[in-house]
Amino acid sequence: MDDGNKLVEVGQPYQGAKSGYRYLLVQKGNEIPKHEADVLVVPIPIQSIVCTSTTHIPLLDYLNETDKLIGFPTTDYISSEKTRERIDVGKVKELGIEKGMNIEELVLLKPSLVMGYAMTGDLGQLKKIKELGIPVVINAEYLEKHPLGRAEWIKFMALFFNKEKEADSVFQFIENEYLTTQAEASATSLKPTVMSGIVYGGTWFMPGGQNYAAKLLNDAGCNYLWRETESNGFLEINFESVFAKAKDADLWIGVGSYKSLEEIEGSEKRYSLFKSFKEKNVYTYNVRQGAKGGSEFLELGYLRPDFILKDLVKISHPELLPEYQLYFYKKLE
Repeated sequence: MDDGNKLVEVGQPYQGAKSGYRYLLVQKGNEIPKHEADVLVVPIPIQSIVCTSTTHIPLLDYLNETDKLIGFPTTDYISSEKTRERIDVGKVKELGIEKGMNIEELVLLKPSLVMGYAMTGDLGQLKKIKELGIPVVINAEYLEKHPLGRAEWIKFMALFFNKEKEADSVFQFIENEYLTTQAEASATSLKPTVMSGIVYGGTWFMPGGQNYAAKLLNDAGCNYLWRETESNGFLEINFESVFAKAKDADLWIGVGSYKSLEEIEGSEKRYSLFKSFKEKNVYTYNVRQGAKGGSEFLELGYLRPDFILKDLVKISHPELLPEYQLYFYKKLE
């Protein structure tokens, strides 16, 4: 719009949504234009925000708006050093998680905006917050099928701060790094076979072939053994079936929270029968943790898929990135 106002639509706010949400971002000082009843008006630029997912935190960091965060459901999960500094001096209020979220505390904070995410059309606590007159917007980054699609949500966050140029610049850099690395990996003819996941409650959980993690493995020049499956969620398979298919896999990437080979074998003796285990080619992505134990991979990974991709290329084709040091991943001893 010519007056600096912006009409934004989140077309698919949750899985299976039949319609989206629309937000009218009105520059402070402008009159609110006529709009339909279902359009939420948000005055911008916002002065404060409550986020509900750790994946929102890097978006603020990279836009230099960390100081606008004033509340979060469970601050211990946050790894960002810039944000932890604010938490440590009491500038970010601990609000409690999901159904236990302290809405009274949130209302007292008077945030300009709450950025949430939704799994279904029932917005739960977010609906109550909205009814109390606090603007709530839905960030649906987790539904993006391509890693770069998730990173591009920095442009959504930027709209509320009038920082579109900064967001474009950040995203272009990440996109270029990702695509350059992908091109190098795609030129290799040797593709090591990869297995992933671990057993929970007697069932092996692993990414489906259309899952975000499987796409990254594919872009890294790996042969993920379940790449042909249609699921974009997680597969649930019995141990015997996994062993039959992956007993000779070259690499085992992604082993939950296990910190050593000994710990893995201690939880399930049969893990040691896999070739990747015997040859010590087992990798965790959980090596970087925040001051209170939050996972930096789960926080920063959405915005920096180029880091994840480079890690996977370094693991599977080390000759392509001779100088690169692993960022998120680590080989287990």
